Amino acid sequence: MALHATAFSFTGVSTSSKASRTSLLSVFPAPRRCTVKAASQYPPSIPRCKIQGRALPSDNGPLEKDESSLVVCFGEMLIDFVPTTSGLSLAEAPAFKKAPGGAPANVAVGISRLGGSSAFIGKVGEDEFGYMLAEILKENNVNSDGMRFDPGARTALAFVTLRKDGEREFMFYRNPSADMLLQEDELDLELIRKAKVFHYGSISLITEPCKSAHIAAAKAAKDAGVILSYDPNLRLPLWPSAESAREGILSIWDTADIIKISEEEISFLTQGEDPYDDNVVRKLYHPNLKLLLVTEGPEGCRYYTKVSFKDVDFSGRVKGIKVDAVDTTGAGDAFVAGILSQLASDVSLLQDEGKLRDALSFANACGALTVMERGAIPALPTKEVVLNALLKSDA
Repeated sequence: MALHATAFSFTGVSTSSKASRTSLLSVFPAPRRCTVKAASQYPPSIPRCKIQGRALPSDNGPLEKDESSLVVCFGEMLIDFVPTTSGLSLAEAPAFKKAPGGAPANVAVGISRLGGSSAFIGKVGEDEFGYMLAEILKENNVNSDGMRFDPGARTALAFVTLRKDGEREFMFYRNPSADMLLQEDELDLELIRKAKVFHYGSISLITEPCKSAHIAAAKAAKDAGVILSYDPNLRLPLWPSAESAREGILSIWDTADIIKISEEEISFLTQGEDPYDDNVVRKLYHPNLKLLLVTEGPEGCRYYTKVSFKDVDFSGRVKGIKVDAVDTTGAGDAFVAGILSQLASDVSLLQDEGKLRDALSFANACGALTVMERGAIPALPTKEVVLNALLKSDA
């Protein structure tokens, strides 16, 4: 079914019948035509970010943070709808909890909650969900100067099913959603260049114009000497095919300084090879990579690194904290927030295995605590909570 650019597509479910279309439109009506320029549509209660390439006065919350350790996160921010009852299909779920999400935005909020300095660059719809997400960044003291609003496309939605084991299945509404429409000339390059770390995923590589914006942003960061952090965050239903997903993810692989992948992503990228075999993982290690991290859920993580100027390398495993999983949404993002918050304040951990292991223990705890609540951003922990959890696990 061909949909207008401002409508949502329902990935994985047929909506070809008239009844289905009517049902969907009753829940998600087509957006009204907007004849007023975006800048004048901005509600006064929302933090004033840059819209459609135009700068408005910013308000990033009352807290002052050290921008010398700034982590800029690039990509999507959206609304996750999570069933209130686990173990049911979407059709069986009696109700859904609305939760802000989107991997790069989760990382930005996670870093701020941990006491770090973070910013988000991306695009949302000029709609109530978009305004809500902007407000959430403000509430969490995330710099939103790089956020844009699109008057012609909706904020992305994702319905997330939770199996009994807490694992997820996704269904997306984006055809296209606003995050896909960020343009290169809307980038805040000054914000990118002053970052210590520039973090991104692969979803922003799927379609233009966001793909070109992503590549330009990463190049600006690289040219400025910023550390590049990459979490592919594979969402196969969003790609045209498995092969295009593999090619897209690997197309920017060799530019990253730090890469975080899951066991499933290793199998996918190596076309079925054993993700627990160190030799298989080492195939993904490119010459300029400083740190490769493999997350293993409740088991913790593995790390692989090479300190070229010392001609040594080290690798190992750091155990995780066992908890009762309610919803694994955002666990990987919380882990990334944990390690990047540590790295941004002390880059030397890349050369010191003891420091690195301590930072990864911290990151593992961040991920574990996040799965104990529903939704991603609502479940992200504070530094105090993480440190308390680590003390209890060591007792």
